[in-house]
Amino acid sequence: MSARRRANGLTRLAVGAYLALFFTYLFGPLVIMSITAFNSSAFPRLYPWECLTFEWFAKLVGDQRLMTGLRNSLVIGAGVVVLSVLLGLAGSLLLTQIWPRARSAYYTLVTAPILMPGVVIGISTVLFWDRLAHAIGASYGSALYNGIFLTILGQSCFIASYCMLVFVARLQRFDLQLLDAALDLGATNVQAFRKILLPFLKPAIFSAAVIAFLASFENYNTSVFTISHYNTFTIEVAQKVRLGIDPSISALAVIVIVLTLFAALAREAWMRRAEQRRAEGPVPGGIVGAVAGNPAAVLATFLLVAVAGVAVFAARHDPSTCKAAALEERLERQRRLEEEARQRRPAEVAPATPAAPTGQVQNPGRGMFGDIFTAPGSPPASPAPPPAPETRNPGQDAFGDIFTAPGARPPPQQP
Repeated sequence: MSARRRANGLTRLAVGAYLALFFTYLFGPLVIMSITAFNSSAFPRLYPWECLTFEWFAKLVGDQRLMTGLRNSLVIGAGVVVLSVLLGLAGSLLLTQIWPRARSAYYTLVTAPILMPGVVIGISTVLFWDRLAHAIGASYGSALYNGIFLTILGQSCFIASYCMLVFVARLQRFDLQLLDAALDLGATNVQAFRKILLPFLKPAIFSAAVIAFLASFENYNTSVFTISHYNTFTIEVAQKVRLGIDPSISALAVIVIVLTLFAALAREAWMRRAEQRRAEGPVPGGIVGAVAGNPAAVLATFLLVAVAGVAVFAARHDPSTCKAAALEERLERQRRLEEEARQRRPAEVAPATPAAPTGQVQNPGRGMFGDIFTAPGSPPASPAPPPAPETRNPGQDAFGDIFTAPGARPPPQQP
């Protein structure tokens, strides 16, 4: 029995260690990046810690190119949500009504864009709409050449497939006999869709819209080919990272994490409240009624209050004194390192002076190699006589008499 308990204890310990490593790997980089957003260091780092500052959030908001990319991403995301949700809903309804033997082929066809690389979709979108614009004679300033319009079309090609999968999963639990009963009672197809099917699909519509917006907002591969001279938020962030990262990127990560966490908690709180309403009937209104018995609502409220408190503290916080002290400390550390490097450096050696010439004279008539080329026993070579002064025949030029015929009389001397 003790061995079994020991084995169970080891199993729980191993599972706990695995979960700890897994969540550390998953959330560790996010936590570290979030902390670096509040460090005054010019490079995002956790250590050494310098000063608590909120300046990187102000720098992020003041980046005009980044804010322009954010506006473009929001516009593109809204267009992709509308187009993708409509296409996905139409595709899912057709899948439920089509001939059963053709469903497999149709399902494969409409989900194929998910498997295509974004680069291929982006290039094919630009080429197709450019050829279509030439065919119909559209001018260069028309919508067919607009980067935002082309990006919406290109992203919707594969995001609509995601939306269709969400609707298909919801429709699998729908009883089609409800529509038949409504039609038998005299309702039109539009009334049956609006009164019966659409309320049933509301959760799926919300989920598909969220998925479409997030997929559009973070898309890079397709957008970089279709956006033309515009820029999206993701493209701007990629360019900032390529040119040199600073803690404003960490501030952006903090904002995205907080918004995502708050949206998830608000969604969970709303679903819990809806379940309480269905199970217990009317629930108390107001903030107390919404928070009571709803842990997600409590966490969302706490997060909202914490963000408001941090914003008030940031407005009153002045890190200038701390930053001046940190700068002086960095300069002092740099001077100390330079002094240590100077002390470790070996003493400079003075350049050697040329040695005085010795009285040794080489053997006359011999080169710098001495007598190594002289046969043993041979007399030493006599010094070469000094060159005799050059004399020329009078009346001859520098070439002598090489141009004078043999036996010819020399020319008379010039007086």
